Amino acid sequence: MKGSRNQLRTEARRFGNVSLIALMLLSLCILSLIRARFTPYSNGKTEKAIEDDAEVKPNFKRLVVEEQPKETEPAEEEKEEVDIEEKSHTESALASEVDLSKPTCFETSRRADTCEARGEVVVQGDVQKIFVRPMAQEWKIKPYCRKHDAFALSHVREWTLLPLDHVTPPPACTRNHSVPALLFSNGGFTGNLFHDYTDVLIPLFISSYKYHGEVQFLVSSLKSWWINKYILMFQQLSNYDIIDIDNEKDVHCFPQITAGLTFHKELGVDPSKTPGGYSIVEFKKMLRNSFGLERETAAPTGDQWDIRRKPRLLIISRKNSRAFLNERMMVDMAMSLGFDVRVGEPDINTDVAKFARLVNSADVMIGVHGAGLTNMVFLPAGAVLIQVVPFGGLEWLARGTFKEPSAEMQVHYLEYMIQLDETTLSEQYPKDHPVLKDPYSIHKQGWDALKTVYLDKQNVRPHLGRLKNTLLEALKLLPHGRSN
Repeated sequence: MKGSRNQLRTEARRFGNVSLIALMLLSLCILSLIRARFTPYSNGKTEKAIEDDAEVKPNFKRLVVEEQPKETEPAEEEKEEVDIEEKSHTESALASEVDLSKPTCFETSRRADTCEARGEVVVQGDVQKIFVRPMAQEWKIKPYCRKHDAFALSHVREWTLLPLDHVTPPPACTRNHSVPALLFSNGGFTGNLFHDYTDVLIPLFISSYKYHGEVQFLVSSLKSWWINKYILMFQQLSNYDIIDIDNEKDVHCFPQITAGLTFHKELGVDPSKTPGGYSIVEFKKMLRNSFGLERETAAPTGDQWDIRRKPRLLIISRKNSRAFLNERMMVDMAMSLGFDVRVGEPDINTDVAKFARLVNSADVMIGVHGAGLTNMVFLPAGAVLIQVVPFGGLEWLARGTFKEPSAEMQVHYLEYMIQLDETTLSEQYPKDHPVLKDPYSIHKQGWDALKTVYLDKQNVRPHLGRLKNTLLEALKLLPHGRSN
C-alpha cells in the first residue's frame, strides 16, 4: 500500500510540473503578442506613424519598407527627415495644382488688375502683405478698379504678395479659414454714388457671386460709415463678417485669395466673362433681396382704386450744381399729364434702403447727368430713365455712364439735351466766348477744365414744351401708356 501511495504522489508531482511549464509557455505567447502590438518599430515610428505614411504617394513608402541598419540614427533626427520629405511632398502637390507658369497678377480690363493665389495663403494685414506657397515671384497691387487714376490710387493702400518660402521664419497663423478670401479697397472715390457702384459694388458682385456666400471679404482702407451704408448688400454676397484687414493683428490663413476686383464696364457685367453667365440682371435681383424691393417690373396693379395705376415720375433733384431752376413748374406739368410725381434729393447721408424703395416705386426717373442717376439700378424692368444732358458737348459722357448700361438693366432710355438758352452758362459768359461757341476747345484743356465749367458752374431750366414731349414719349414706353 505504501508503494502505491508513493507512485501516486510521483505522478501528481509530474502532472503539476507539466501544468506549470504549459502555463509558463502560454504566458510567454501572450507577452509576445502584447509586445508585437505595442512596442515601437526598429525605425523609431509608432504604428500610427506607419499608417500615416501608407496614405501618401509611392515615393514616401521607401521610408517604411526599406530595411534599416542596426546602428540607426536617433528617433528625433529620423522624424526630421520624414518632416522634410512631407514638406517636399506637400509643395509638390500644391505646385501640381497651381500652374506657376501663369502670372499671379493679371489685367482683367483696362481699369483693373487682379491677383489670384492658391495653396498656403498667409495674410498679415497690418503690414499689407500676403505670403503664398507656391508662388514664383513677388507681386504688388492696389486693389481698386481705377488703376490709371493717380489721384484715386493715392487713397488706396498697396499690397505685396510674397513667396512664403522666402520668409524666415514664416508668420504663424493665428486664425485659419476654410473659405477663399477676397481683398478689395474702400478708398479711391468711394463716397460718390456713381463710383461706389461702378468702382466697387458691381465689381465685387462680379468677383464674389460665384461663391454663393462662401467667401471672406477683407477690406483695406476701410471706412466704417461706408460699410454700414451698404451692409445689407454685403450680407447677400458673403456669409461672414467683413474683416478690417489693415487693422488686424491676427495672421489670417486661407486656402486661396483674390486680391483686387474684376471690372467689366461702367455699371455693367459682361455675362460672357462670368461663370454661368450671370449678368447685371442678377445684380439687380440681389439688390431687391437686399433692400426688400417689391417691384421686379414696371407694371400697374389690377386694382382700379390703387394710386399705382397712375405712372409715377421721380425727379432727381440737385442743389449745388446742375440744378433744375424750374423744378416746381416741371412737377405741375408732369401731374397734368397724369403722373404721380415724387421729388428725391439723394446725398452722401441718404438711407440707401429707403431711397431704393422710392426709386423702385417709380416708372420714370428723370435727372440731370450726375451721380444721382446711378439709382437707376433700383428701377424695375421696363421703367424709363430720362437723362438731362447739360450744355457743353457732353453726349459722350452721358452715353458711357448711363445710356449704355440702361439696356442691360432692362430700362428704357431717353435723353433731353440742354440747349444754349436753357443753361445758366449763357448768363455767365459773352455770346462769343469759347465756353459757348466752342465747347470742345475747353475739352482739350483736360478733365478738370471741362468739369469746372460744364458740370460745376452750370444750372438748367428746361423748356416745359420740349420736356412735355419727352415725358409723353416715356409714357408710350410704359405698360400704363400702352394700356391706354
